[in-house]
Amino acid sequence: MVYAAILGYGTVGSGVAQVLEENKKVIAKKAGGEISVKYILDLRDFPGDPNQDKVVHDFQIILEDPEISVICETMGGREPAYSFSKSALLAGKSVCTSNKELVAAHGPELLRLARENNCNYLFEASVGGGIPIIRPMNYSLTAEEIDGITGILNGTTNYILTKMKREGADFETVLKEAQEKGYAEKNPEADVEGHDACRKIAILSSLMLGKTVHYEDIYTEGITGITREDFLYARELERTIKLLAVSKLNEDGCSAMVAPFMLSNTNPLHGIHDVYNAVFVHSNMLGDSMYYGRGAGKLPTASAVVSDVVDCARHQGKTVMCIWDEEETSLVDYRTTVRRFFVRVKGSVLEEAKAQELFGDISVIRLKERPEEYGFVTPPVREQDFEEKISRAEGVLGRIRLED
Repeated sequence: MVYAAILGYGTVGSGVAQVLEENKKVIAKKAGGEISVKYILDLRDFPGDPNQDKVVHDFQIILEDPEISVICETMGGREPAYSFSKSALLAGKSVCTSNKELVAAHGPELLRLARENNCNYLFEASVGGGIPIIRPMNYSLTAEEIDGITGILNGTTNYILTKMKREGADFETVLKEAQEKGYAEKNPEADVEGHDACRKIAILSSLMLGKTVHYEDIYTEGITGITREDFLYARELERTIKLLAVSKLNEDGCSAMVAPFMLSNTNPLHGIHDVYNAVFVHSNMLGDSMYYGRGAGKLPTASAVVSDVVDCARHQGKTVMCIWDEEETSLVDYRTTVRRFFVRVKGSVLEEAKAQELFGDISVIRLKERPEEYGFVTPPVREQDFEEKISRAEGVLGRIRLED
């Protein structure tokens, strides 16, 4: 018997309890023994809940119980999640978490503490919700040198962009609908400004490199500037718009970015719609592989946490391999990256000459629905050169990077 505790009985924490109960037979078979929740830590009481008798309000009860070997940290935020996780690992208790903010900020330190105390710090659910991606990178791709990761890592923004494309709606209208359906938080900043995706690509980049990539160093741009008109141009270009988290390794080092991109119809991420997420990985021997599924939600995320609990049960007294050192690595300046851009400009045919003068051989797109403006696609240009040129242009309404 393996006894577990759950820290935080919100959406994911209650989902963990549900998965462990409803799938207890198959979980016991795969874990090599039954897994039982002994405690649930929360500030609240839950009268009438099936697990009401397991609720405690003092973390020390969990920490000092020798029967507890696995702790599921589903509280979110940095504190007290960090302090509780650190104390648990120092006591030799494994921790499984869905907390991407904590993993991005303190992952390598907590992994080191787990190794030093013969237990585990596992975080499959912190990236991509229920999509297996951490474990494939640590196990299935161990023979590979991974040199590129591109992902749709936020279900809220993907839902908003999907609705804007399908319905021709504007950002604010779709955001309000997403909030009403529970797909977006009351304060959606972490999602729509790209911060959530940024933390996730920082985690994946750190695993790709085996060294620490700080999310604060990653250039991040959200979707609040995307308009319904952008999707009209994307349609003419046989493209769609997605918020991508990108990390690529080349001879100069690793570059990372979160930003909206216009994707070609042949891109594997083009067809990822609604709240679904996908991670596209490139490695030197396998080539391309993609991992797809529900990137958020109560049960998909809880399922990923429980998969880590099973791993802990299988490896009691042993540390599961995860190469992520505390040594820091610097990112290549994203402004040196060469790519094409789509630009919207207010003006007539006369203004096209100015754009050609700035960017050279551009491809111009005009829409019948928007005679007062036009769009154009630049030839390949360095980011820093593009920004310098676009600063000299007049009437610019927006710009989006292109990815084939």
